[in-house]
Amino acid sequence: MPSMNADTDMNAAAVKAAAALARAAAGTLARSSLKARNQALLAAAEALIAATPEIIAANQRDLATATGTAAFQDRLLLNPARIAAMAAGLREIAALPDPLARVLAEWTRPNGMAISRVPQPIGVIGMIYESRPNVGADAAALAIKSGNAILLRGGSESFHSGNAINAAITAGLRAAGLPEAAVQIAETTDRGYVAAMLAASGLIDLIIPRGGRSLVERVQREARVPVLAHAEGLNHTYIQEKADFAMARNILANAKMRRTGVCGATETLLIDRAIAADLLPALIDDLAALGCDFRADATACAIVPSLTPARETDFDTEWLDAVLNVAVVDGVDQAIAHIAAHGSEHTDAIITEDADTAEHFLKSISSAVGLWNASTQFCDGGEFGFGGEIGIATGHVHARGPVGLEQLTTFRYIIRGTGQVRA
Repeated sequence: MPSMNADTDMNAAAVKAAAALARAAAGTLARSSLKARNQALLAAAEALIAATPEIIAANQRDLATATGTAAFQDRLLLNPARIAAMAAGLREIAALPDPLARVLAEWTRPNGMAISRVPQPIGVIGMIYESRPNVGADAAALAIKSGNAILLRGGSESFHSGNAINAAITAGLRAAGLPEAAVQIAETTDRGYVAAMLAASGLIDLIIPRGGRSLVERVQREARVPVLAHAEGLNHTYIQEKADFAMARNILANAKMRRTGVCGATETLLIDRAIAADLLPALIDDLAALGCDFRADATACAIVPSLTPARETDFDTEWLDAVLNVAVVDGVDQAIAHIAAHGSEHTDAIITEDADTAEHFLKSISSAVGLWNASTQFCDGGEFGFGGEIGIATGHVHARGPVGLEQLTTFRYIIRGTGQVRA
């Protein structure tokens, strides 16, 4: 049996080899034409559709050994409609403007030098993700279009699905004459491969974790490479006393129950005390009819006695399931304070007809995405017009919210002179 050190060395060597190929591929992509990058995406979309039976067969192998909640199974499931949606996402990204063909700023100095700030790809991106195999397709497409190479390491639960999807992406690159090494997926489920990626300083330029709290915390704790973190979605929908009741009922049902296992799902309902007695029973009935369970504070339980009393830790829990926390608050400032205490700065919404209160809420929360009179499930790169997303960034530097093409570039400066020398 190989020693632990031997396994560590093997994973390190595998990451080093993959990163070297990716570095060369990234250079080619950065210099490639928009036409070639778009051609790769369109060809990959066609390959996905053509490979639908093979992808579904691979997905069934994953599902056969998967355990977990119904919401977890839903995140893992692929079907013809979801594969078609992946292909549509690739086509949508292909239709977007070239993120590299822009001038971000330009000015001329008194000495006549012309300075411009222009986009530049980040380089080699390492993406570590769990459960949802379609994440790999979105990430690959955004990387290709923005001129980056990407190393993917999906969860062991989606190993076969991820490899089948990656074969279609590789076919697209090949058809466009671009290096296949621009998108690579780990050929192992060994957790040591993740450790090797996190230690690959100088080989990988940016690590993006996309998964649960334990994955993100591990990446942030162990990484020797810069991290663009995707925190959990402890999202809130706050129904203010001047909300339209019909609108509130419709939005909340969507925000919680459209897909409970996505990071944009609402996990906590906050409702003003002034309207709680009139509106909360109807909200609970709506969601209960859709299969939702509840964890409620004492005030909410007094209004709807059938509710399960919440533990304090429940308000810090991302359920990713048909469970909703419920709390009654005394106005917008108490709602803001609750979000500050329990939220993850991901996505939070207010429902109200009072524009001043809505603007106060939106300016006061520090969430990456704030919404007024709309479902939190709109926190999605596709819904933002990005074609897809590589994650939802919740940190305070470089990028926030859905990470699309623009957020996968940095910048550099070009200076054009006429012979100037510095005194």
